[in-house]
Amino acid sequence: MPALGVGTNRWDTGGSGQARLRDTFAAALDAGMGFFDTAEIYSAGRSELALGEAARRDGRPVLLASKFAPLPYRVSAAQFTSALDKTLERLGRESLDLYYLHFPYSPLGVGAWMRAMAGAVTAGKIRAVGISNCNVAQMRKAARVLARYGVPLAANQVQYSLVHRKPETDGVLAACHQMDVALVAYRPIGGGAISSGSPTGRGGSALADTLRDVAAARGATAAQVALAWLLKRDDHVIPIPGMTRPEHVRENSAALSLELGEEEFTAIDRASAPAPAPAR
Repeated sequence: MPALGVGTNRWDTGGSGQARLRDTFAAALDAGMGFFDTAEIYSAGRSELALGEAARRDGRPVLLASKFAPLPYRVSAAQFTSALDKTLERLGRESLDLYYLHFPYSPLGVGAWMRAMAGAVTAGKIRAVGISNCNVAQMRKAARVLARYGVPLAANQVQYSLVHRKPETDGVLAACHQMDVALVAYRPIGGGAISSGSPTGRGGSALADTLRDVAAARGATAAQVALAWLLKRDDHVIPIPGMTRPEHVRENSAALSLELGEEEFTAIDRASAPAPAPAR
């Protein structure tokens, strides 16, 4: 897996925008970011269509990930298979590199969907299994069920950034490290709050000042510094910032060559440190 991927939540089909997305796709591969993340519910399937079209036009090898939404009316393996087949059709692929359970909320629970995932691996439709928005208990449950079929849990995709460090306090990051599971970080630059220079929450002002100082000293942007911090935080973290333009790729990819020093890393860490848990 590349150290940095591309989120396609805002990709869509139609008009001149498709040409821009093809250019974004090509720029990402040129920069070594050949991992693209989508989902069946992104733009009602049009993100998958746009990504599949860009991948076919480019022709280079690429890793594609999508997600199955366990909506309340989906209660059978047949519905899972149908959803996966439609995703593969939209992407124009016979198999998918990584397929996630998009969220754990389902009448069937995580285990039933992991059994369906294992069946899809056996059928050759997916290469790796992931979960998304899952806590530590759900991670361990998913891993146990998959292990019965000889399938490892590959990833847990959760929100993680300098302005949302919950994976550090709820045990998810530690569990990913212990279980050798990738933590795929969505919204890694805080949904634009970091880029705009106005991070909110505890220590927002201190974080903004620290990022600005480090960025100025390095000739970088705050977003690049924030991504570099995540990349240095733990080898299991793979940020997937959303990108819809080639210039987004050029800015974000620069984080791959930005190696923060220990003092810089520590200063940013302190400025954005999550509040301690309340005493009991």
